[in-house]
Amino acid sequence: MSDTIFAPATAPGRAALAVVRLSGPGSGEALTALAGRLPSARRATVRPLRGPDGATIDEGVVLWFPAPASYTGEDCAEISIHGGPAVVDSLIEALASLGLRLADPGEFTRRAFQNGKLDLTQAEAVADLIDAETKAQAGQALAQLGGSLSRRYDAWREILIDALAVLEAAVDFPDEDLPEDVAARARPALERLLAELDGALLDQARGQRVREGFRVALIGAPNAGKSSLLNALAGRDAAIVTPTPGTTRDVIEVPLVLAGYRVLLADTAGVRDTDHDIEAEGVRRARAWAEAADLRLWVVDASASDGAWRFAEDLVQADDMLILNKADLPGGADAKVKALGHEALAVSVARDGAAEVRERLTKRVIAALSASEFPAATRLRHAGRLREARARVASAVNAREVELAAEDVRLAARALEQVTGRVDPEDVLDRVFSTFCIGK
Repeated sequence: MSDTIFAPATAPGRAALAVVRLSGPGSGEALTALAGRLPSARRATVRPLRGPDGATIDEGVVLWFPAPASYTGEDCAEISIHGGPAVVDSLIEALASLGLRLADPGEFTRRAFQNGKLDLTQAEAVADLIDAETKAQAGQALAQLGGSLSRRYDAWREILIDALAVLEAAVDFPDEDLPEDVAARARPALERLLAELDGALLDQARGQRVREGFRVALIGAPNAGKSSLLNALAGRDAAIVTPTPGTTRDVIEVPLVLAGYRVLLADTAGVRDTDHDIEAEGVRRARAWAEAADLRLWVVDASASDGAWRFAEDLVQADDMLILNKADLPGGADAKVKALGHEALAVSVARDGAAEVRERLTKRVIAALSASEFPAATRLRHAGRLREARARVASAVNAREVELAAEDVRLAARALEQVTGRVDPEDVLDRVFSTFCIGK
């Protein structure tokens, strides 16, 4: 990290302002070359900016952050200029001519991580905060950036270190005057930790659902009203609606925000037996999406008596919602489907019944995603290390040899350390930071 990097921190295109960031040992020299002299540390100062050829680029606001009191822990600078593309391009050309390098995606935050300004979970939270589309996503990212996740993993790691000290004492000093049950003293703490890890693993999907969206599939027979319900919930004509069965052939995904949570609602092809190749592929995709969804809304034409609703019955799980559509028409399937025992809501989508569906769906989303405690895993990477740590702690609790228990505890601690980035292979860091935008 001996070179100096720069990048626009604002989106390209016409705008009132643009911000360009610098980080590295040459930041002060570059800022001096552009603005004439360095401003006082952390004090916004208006300066004319000139390129190496002496031509005026713009009059802008410059900020100087000497190391280590900066975002990256290195000498940093920020330059705010007018956001016209020509002005921004001139500043970028000037910085490149001064020998600075355009930053890679996430390189500023990666330097902050490598200089101890952030741990890996906090660095991931920066990316999550930038990508946040809902209040819940932003709230979860802010809590993680503030260290909530790090503190939880560090507390678990401390339990393991204390247990390891007890176990290693029994291994390394077998002839010393130690209590005979010294190794057994580690067991209660490890058993409590095992219970906490089990609870965290049960809750692991919640953080990912907040980040990525709660997936809801609309399933049912053709012409049950799935596409009409999707359009009503979305507030726009996202799906084509016709009286012709099989109109929907592919999965149509629409993002919604319910109670501050991101929800991904999917209209799927009507499930039925068919010899038509394209429709059959649509049914296959519908089944695949429905099986992976967090919740299914089983839409049934309550006025039909042909039994077509049964084709989707095998996709429905016990806690899914049953939407009896066209409830304003003479009944057909109503009583038969209700007898299956699913939570049922009788509505007419054509007569504003979607409002009742939205209200019920919102309650389900809140129940699934809200909790008083911050989730222990917000990414698949975290969940993987949690499972590894849990397996090692369980092995240590059941180990017959103290030496084996000590090794399991050591590996469990290492798995948790990989979450916060105390130890992590370079390829993991490459994967994490490659998802960032340039300039952050």
